[in-house]
Amino acid sequence: MTEIPSSRVADKVRIRADIAAMQPYSPTASLEVFADQLGIPAERLIKLDANENPYGPSPRARQALASLNTTHIYPDPEARALRALLSDYVGVDAGHILAGAGADELIALILQLFVEPGDTVINAPPTFSMYAFDAPLAFARVLDVPRRADFSLDVDGIEAAARASGAKLLFLCSPNNPDGSLIPPETVERLLDLPLVIVLDEAYIEFSRAESLARRVPETPNLIVLRTFSKWAGLAGLRIGYGIFPREIIAHLWKIKQPYNVNVAADAAARASLADLPALRANVERLIAERERLERELAAIPYLHPYPSRSNFVLCRVTGLDAAELRRRLAEEYGILIRYYSTPRLRDHVRISAGTPAQTDALLAALREIGQTSEAE
Repeated sequence: MTEIPSSRVADKVRIRADIAAMQPYSPTASLEVFADQLGIPAERLIKLDANENPYGPSPRARQALASLNTTHIYPDPEARALRALLSDYVGVDAGHILAGAGADELIALILQLFVEPGDTVINAPPTFSMYAFDAPLAFARVLDVPRRADFSLDVDGIEAAARASGAKLLFLCSPNNPDGSLIPPETVERLLDLPLVIVLDEAYIEFSRAESLARRVPETPNLIVLRTFSKWAGLAGLRIGYGIFPREIIAHLWKIKQPYNVNVAADAAARASLADLPALRANVERLIAERERLERELAAIPYLHPYPSRSNFVLCRVTGLDAAELRRRLAEEYGILIRYYSTPRLRDHVRISAGTPAQTDALLAALREIGQTSEAE
């Protein structure tokens, strides 16, 4: 085969210039990859870096996956059985619900539906990074209105930005990732007066003990609520989420979604999860208890300053130690994985997911030991 000279590659392989110049997204790796990188058996690792549910799927979901015998058949493109169960779960008619391959797919679909080249979407960082990651892929301009020092929204700033830019979409996360704070309902109500659509990501709402705004959607033409099975139901690896949309919006989403976007395993596990709510809610309560324990115990460690959280994780500011070095030492010396952020606003922060009591014990012991050795140095 004749090799094409590098000087001529650009003539034949015409990649979009903005994508060629962009930095890749850096997701957390799997246990197997971490085990290989660290030289530690996967079963000895404690993974507290991605807000995953350490208890995994419910017993009925495990049984549904084990007995699945339709993997050779395409799934229902409308996920009708799942949407009927979700209707009961969220208290909204199934006609307002669309299932997706994780909430991530729905974020991309929403952008695809609304954005024309050059349109603006508003983001409120620090927050879930996929909003700003996906928007440019849809040729949108991202207008950041940073959160305040306590991670609350700059509502005046958002309103001014919306009116000045003509933005079509505003992405909000509540509880917010990475700090776990809730957006007060009255703040959302105020922002709904803006001439744009609010996409409210409630991926962690089950851990908040707060009421979802999903029931507001049918009567609110510019509100979208996104939810997921990844966290509370322990199905992160199956990629299954859903959105609650006004009818005027969902009618167009049905036109552009991939026909078989929810695979049969994810569909079966999600339906079984909704039939096993007592078991899953018990796990949620266990994780809330561990989150509350983390907040108390981390506050007693001199170099850590945790923020109040209403999710299944705790964000901490690190002082007196380098945050990236703390993450490295926990991983390499103790096999404990936490999240570190290299962005300017969060460069001295780490995020720690709530785990089992035994995992919390191991984490706290390691953090205290690191503090003692740092003082000795």
